Amino acid sequence: MDWDKLQYFLSVAHHGTLARAAQALHVDPTTVSRRVSSLEADLQQTLFERAPAGFVLTAAGRALVPHAETMAAAAARIHAREGPSDLSGQLRISVSEGFGSSFIAPRLTGFVAAHPEIEIDLVASSGFLNPSRREADMAVLLARPRKGPLRTRKLADYSLGLYAPADRPDWQDAVERAPLSRAGMAVIGYMPDILYAPELDYLGEIEPGLRATVRSSSILAQRRMIASGAGVGVLPCFLAAEDPALVRVRPDQTIGRSFWLALHRDVAPQPRIRAFIDWLDTEVQKERGLLVPGQSLS
Repeated sequence: MDWDKLQYFLSVAHHGTLARAAQALHVDPTTVSRRVSSLEADLQQTLFERAPAGFVLTAAGRALVPHAETMAAAAARIHAREGPSDLSGQLRISVSEGFGSSFIAPRLTGFVAAHPEIEIDLVASSGFLNPSRREADMAVLLARPRKGPLRTRKLADYSLGLYAPADRPDWQDAVERAPLSRAGMAVIGYMPDILYAPELDYLGEIEPGLRATVRSSSILAQRRMIASGAGVGVLPCFLAAEDPALVRVRPDQTIGRSFWLALHRDVAPQPRIRAFIDWLDTEVQKERGLLVPGQSLS
């Protein structure tokens, strides 16, 4: 019997809804639903009645619970025997350049202090390593992957806005009065022929047909160019909001995107993986107002 599917079954049995089970497993509800349905197909039995208030165990489901709990207890005993070494070893995380450099890296001190035996590889670059091929233990992506033996869920929403150099109030006024194509300054952005994710093709959401005239594959380079006065451009708010050399213009224009967490399902139960995800979830929750300015913490 597939222990991976049984974990999902037990979580739904204990929590009663897909949403609460997904939260406990650090995945999205769709993944939980698929795993439970797959287990039912394997067993050729209906394990839950889908009711408006949640998932209710059938007779077959109730009969399966003690067997699944026995397997869970055995897994827990194995982890207990392994002890502190569970929170050691290498952890490789692939993230976008901006999020890795400007969000994760400055906050990583707490995790490192709490887990000194874990060796961390933070791969923050223009492009992603592939958890499906075990190039990384986990990745924070700009879109939800649809293929591969992965557990995926949304990590956070984030906003992008149009920014100008703080020492060019004349540009700030011009951008408010005229389309960027006629405002008299360069537009900073990505090179369209080497975009590593289609979610980065967002200039058209500021103005239809808008194109960058000064380009870089690096969002950090784009930020420096805008701050130094080379032009105006779109930046993630978490990257630009605390830079005194930048000022947001056209604040009513907001571009919305999301970060997605993906990890190979074989590594998902490992304690060091769970520890990092719990830490990252906490940091994201604390900084919701930075990721999406104006969003309440409630």
